[in-house]
Amino acid sequence: MTRFILTLSLVVSIFSSFACVQKGGTGPGANTGDTIKVGVYGDLTGATSSFGQSTKNGVELAVDEINAAGGVNGKKIVIVSEDDQGRPEQAKTVVSKLISQDKVEALLGEVASTNSLAAAPVAQEAKIPMITPSSTNPKVTEVGDYISRVCFIDPFQGAVMAKFAGNTLKAKTAAIFGDVNSDYSKGLTQFFKEEFTKLGGKIVAEEAYTQNDPDFKGQLTKIRDLKPDVIYIPGYYSQVGIIAKQARELGMNMPLLGGDGWDSPELWKLGGDALKNAYISNHYSADNPAPEIQNFVKAYKAKFNVVPDSLAALAYDATKVLADAIKRAGGTESAKLKDAINATKDFAGVTGKITLDGKRNAVKPAVVLELVPAESKFTFKETIAPEGSAPATAAPAANAPAAANTTAANSNTNK
Repeated sequence: MTRFILTLSLVVSIFSSFACVQKGGTGPGANTGDTIKVGVYGDLTGATSSFGQSTKNGVELAVDEINAAGGVNGKKIVIVSEDDQGRPEQAKTVVSKLISQDKVEALLGEVASTNSLAAAPVAQEAKIPMITPSSTNPKVTEVGDYISRVCFIDPFQGAVMAKFAGNTLKAKTAAIFGDVNSDYSKGLTQFFKEEFTKLGGKIVAEEAYTQNDPDFKGQLTKIRDLKPDVIYIPGYYSQVGIIAKQARELGMNMPLLGGDGWDSPELWKLGGDALKNAYISNHYSADNPAPEIQNFVKAYKAKFNVVPDSLAALAYDATKVLADAIKRAGGTESAKLKDAINATKDFAGVTGKITLDGKRNAVKPAVVLELVPAESKFTFKETIAPEGSAPATAAPAANAPAAANTTAANSNTNK
């Protein structure tokens, strides 16, 4: 009888504990305690680890500022960070962990669109709002209404470089050299090709590589023999630097064009002087003298001892957008928070004013930057706005004051 009573007591105790966990858990919208858990995932140790580190840094700086100002609705934000090693299957795994074990109430990530596409369905099914700072493939937010972004998308970014090639560089022919396994690269390839052709240009070659290729000279030799005016390389910095070197070694001195995937301090180490006569589309310029941007750059340099790239700036903006949405939603109840994020309008970020459209994509201009390897920096060339917005703003003449150059960048970048 005593054993029966003890057993019964144990069962009751376990059931009571379980009930307490269920009632006081931190699932979607629980909003308990004095903290708000936010999951951050990205590549911290893989081939694009520079992206993941910049993103993590940008989030940390924003959270420091938010918490120092009293938090959100009286609660402090706590970051739970996971490394997906740049692998889609691992991105899915870590996001599942962040949701089911860590009980995060929102997610920030990823950079690579392929990794975001692997993780987004997990967040959508769990009804946990996810903001990607910098995944530009259109398919990412098409996963569902709990997925949004603060960056422009590839149809716009691809068209930006096609317009720059045709209108500014006066290119008549182009070759494309992209990563066959990257959703980011495939998307940019498609939209560059469509816009360049629409402008009257001709694509004379399309070659492909994978991130694991040790050498690119075979494909580059085929491109060289067709003598294109420009080469569009919509890839990531870890391959682009090597491709640029090998292209120059083959005597290919035409302009090299790319996207925001080139933006990493590691690019200069990999590409060196081969990056002369190269241009990219990007989200902001660290040289922009606007006070809010220079305050961000100063704070980031003080904390991390490096100039923030666009990935850091976008992550910073994504975190601030999330905090603003939590405040407007009155908490982290998932449906209300999702709706508040998706209703973001004219949010003043360091990468420009952020308004999410009906597909939860940010509508804002892009800047074209010229690479200056001697100084390991990107310099403003021109701004290209979305269709129906202000026209492109070009850099002033070469003999114009440097300050005028930077000011021109700002006149549209922050509209």
